[in-house]
Amino acid sequence: MLALASLSGAADAAWARGGAPFADLALLGGLALDSEAREAARGLIARGREEFLPDDPLSFADDELAALADAPIRPGLNVRSTAAGPIREAAATCARHDAVLEINAHCRQSELCAVGCGEALLRDTDRLARYVAAAAETGTTVSVKVRTEVDGVDLPATARRVADAGADIVHVDAMDSEPVVADVAAAAPEAFVLANNGVRDRTTAWEYLAYGADGVSVGRPSDDPAILRRVARAVDDWDRRAEGPSAPARNDGGVRE
Repeated sequence: MLALASLSGAADAAWARGGAPFADLALLGGLALDSEAREAARGLIARGREEFLPDDPLSFADDELAALADAPIRPGLNVRSTAAGPIREAAATCARHDAVLEINAHCRQSELCAVGCGEALLRDTDRLARYVAAAAETGTTVSVKVRTEVDGVDLPATARRVADAGADIVHVDAMDSEPVVADVAAAAPEAFVLANNGVRDRTTAWEYLAYGADGVSVGRPSDDPAILRRVARAVDDWDRRAEGPSAPARNDGGVRE
């Protein structure tokens, strides 16, 4: 699988359509859901970052997901919240659109961490597990976006905990600790592991797949067709390699039409 990772203030339906010829999943967002997370997002905007800050985040999500109903790519929504209730409501919205709900336990901006969002959740696994369980109750596919290199966090143990709570996908930003992907995959074998950070070509995609990732995601260059084409072909070639030498090549060379 090739996924497009969320980009604050940029990953909307139009962005997802641009990547649809190449990728299988597009994670829109990140979207701040509750008042505390939204206030933190305002702080990010004040210092020049792009953020989605619609008046009604759930209506915005509903509209963006609906706009992809006929697109050849599965949508998802990356969200931030300081409470489980808004997570559950966003997950219900995703369920109506057969979309993935991704809980953001990844962002490291100080404004978000100060209110308990982003990577702060990696240090509060009880709360993160409650968020996952609340989302899973709706029946939608649940992803958790995490990162390596957070002091005091045992990421494989966290992956095990969120998988037990109902997470279907663990989306790992490997930073400069790529081998941790293997540890996450081993700790939560029933979860689908997406690996992220620096994925640009066959070499970088295959490194993560060799560590046991089930798929990779592209972040900042997700609007660059040349990079997406290279990575899509790399993922497709890896899948054919795993299936054996007799597996037929896809006519599109790994690029979805």
